[in-house]
Amino acid sequence: MSFQRHFSRFLAAGPDRLHFAAHSHHLWPDVSFEAQQQAWRDAAELVDGKWDRVLEDLLPRAQGHVARLLRLSEPSTVVFAPNTHELLLRLLSCFERRPVRILTTDSEFYSFERQGRRWEQAGEVEMTRVAAEPFATFDARFLKAVVDGDHDLVFCSQVHFNSAFIFERFAEVAAAAPADAWIVIDGYHGFMALPTDLAAIESRVFYLAGGYKYAMSGEGVCFLHCPPGFGPRPVNTGWFAGFGDLEQGVGDEVPYAPDGRRFFGSTFDPSGLYRFVAVMDLWQREGVSVEAIHAYVRELQEEFLDRLEELALPELTVGRLIPDRSFRERGHFLTFRLSQAGDVYGALREDGVVTDHRGDRLRFGFGIYHEEEDVAELGRRLARALGRAGAR
Repeated sequence: MSFQRHFSRFLAAGPDRLHFAAHSHHLWPDVSFEAQQQAWRDAAELVDGKWDRVLEDLLPRAQGHVARLLRLSEPSTVVFAPNTHELLLRLLSCFERRPVRILTTDSEFYSFERQGRRWEQAGEVEMTRVAAEPFATFDARFLKAVVDGDHDLVFCSQVHFNSAFIFERFAEVAAAAPADAWIVIDGYHGFMALPTDLAAIESRVFYLAGGYKYAMSGEGVCFLHCPPGFGPRPVNTGWFAGFGDLEQGVGDEVPYAPDGRRFFGSTFDPSGLYRFVAVMDLWQREGVSVEAIHAYVRELQEEFLDRLEELALPELTVGRLIPDRSFRERGHFLTFRLSQAGDVYGALREDGVVTDHRGDRLRFGFGIYHEEEDVAELGRRLARALGRAGAR
């Protein structure tokens, strides 16, 4: 099956470009273009009334899609924000006691890791970080840290951003953690990439993700699933969190919505919601499941690894893959550890190949807008770029 017809605008904008950074900025389907235009038309035609459309139509539809994809029983637990950092700050504001004791890993994305280190410097938190490597023992070591520690919050990625390593044992985390401990899953590299079923733990965990990557919806449309009973009154709060009480004014009590809207912020650009709903509607209409997307991407990844072995490039071998190839399941990108990651990235960029690197890790992200010929062409350009880089 070819999905490229749905991405004609992005692909036509760079006909010689090979975009293998789907894990960073996934290309958007064409329906998002019409959705963006609809956001503008609604603003022009409805003016202030556009918010009725956004909050009474688009928002419930977006919540419904998230609930469907995560197997949540109640869509109203989902709240949206322009970015995950805003939601993270709101979460931490709920804790009255300082420092907040946090258990996490050494492989969390920069938005959490940077903020966490700054909180540490300010005395706001105490962080315990479990090393991701060796990957073979991570699950056992992390679960042991959950049991042994007395943490207020457990924060862990579903897919580690710097390796594509998958952690799946959140049900065991939920069972092992203290009853009053908060559990936050950073699902940004998992949502719409890995089949995810939160039904058994939806009352126990937060789930944080967004549209920029595998949800194919661009910036400005992140979300948080908020289990009931946790954080009824965030200190960091916006006026949308009390939207239903605006006519009565704020008052001394500062009212909050009882569902996920208690974590709402303030006025935002709603165009991301338009794009998100349009893209989710598309795949539901086409009958394209996350399971199908994951299987398609895994085939492309295996095809690339097979070609890499055939090419036998000394600078980039399958042996540099992390986690190694024995880990069949991984996120939707391949990570290679090599000291010249930046040089290889630059050489590929010169040849029209978009990928990225993080320190000594070179990442290739795969999406459903790729086909086998794209993978073959990636191999050809990789060999050419490495040859050119070696001749310098």
